[in-house]
Amino acid sequence: MLEHIQGCSPHEKGPAAVAEAGTATPPHDVVTMGRVGIDLYPAHSGVGLEDVTTFTKSVGGSATNVAIAAAAHSRRSAVITRVGEDPFGRFILRELERLGVDVGQISALPGQQTPLTFCEIFPPDDFPLYFYRRPKAPDLQIESDELDHAVIRDAKIFWATVTGLSEQPSNAAHHAAWGVRNRAPLTVLDLDYRPMFWSDRDAASRAVAAALPKVTVAIGNAEECEVAVGETDPFRAADALLERGVHLAVVKRGPLGVLGRTADETVEVPPHPVEVVNGLGAGDGFGGALCHALLEGWSLQRSLRFANAAGAIVAGRRECSTAMPSTAEVEAIMSGGSHE
Repeated sequence: MLEHIQGCSPHEKGPAAVAEAGTATPPHDVVTMGRVGIDLYPAHSGVGLEDVTTFTKSVGGSATNVAIAAAAHSRRSAVITRVGEDPFGRFILRELERLGVDVGQISALPGQQTPLTFCEIFPPDDFPLYFYRRPKAPDLQIESDELDHAVIRDAKIFWATVTGLSEQPSNAAHHAAWGVRNRAPLTVLDLDYRPMFWSDRDAASRAVAAALPKVTVAIGNAEECEVAVGETDPFRAADALLERGVHLAVVKRGPLGVLGRTADETVEVPPHPVEVVNGLGAGDGFGGALCHALLEGWSLQRSLRFANAAGAIVAGRRECSTAMPSTAEVEAIMSGGSHE
């Protein structure tokens, strides 16, 4: 079990406390904060954008996709973000509601444009992304004084990503949110390093170094761990993350699976085989499933196996947000059944 990781937030309200307070709204299971936009996928794989004539659109952005993935496991989730006051922003709000995500922490900024992200799909391992987020994406304009402290404080899991640290005022807002959390259990930092959002790698490393002492769980791949703690070896990276104060370090190892490490446990989980259609979004599916597993109180071994299988399902589908599997789908593939 992961009791020492999960703990119990001193601010968490059970059903009786909620009723006594006179409100019917329980705390969220998962609250994420950060990037959102429109993903535009080519209708056919193996074609460069210069030759694509047809695209499909869906909600995108790592933090937002994690909230969607958690909702697919029937978790009460919300995302703190900003969109443009435009048709794409309206689509995002409508689609998130359809997918079961609370949009009460999202606002539309007048005069701003909702970001677009185009991708190219060259399976099994080449999926270039082209971000259109200039001059500044709305999700990087979250202000500290706009935050709903109760929503952040009472969330069973609070999940943020490194992208949100790349510019102000978003960086300050993230630190304000972590101040509200006060290192409550299951305060997660997704190391999600995207070099195009940073002036240089050192700037990202400094930002992550300032963030790690304020969170209790860190998740990233080899490159992201190198940015965070200067280590690419998964075991040394996990140790370095623990030394910086996190209680659970999860290092994704690609074709070698995933490593999870706490102060007293090390778990290695092999990859789940899948025919890759689009690798984008697999990490977000992993994240939402891991949230569900941690809230269920499963062992670290079972939690990582479940998250790995969820990520594999997403990698076998074309889109991201609409590809997030249900708990039953993940359990089926883990038991050797079909997830189609």
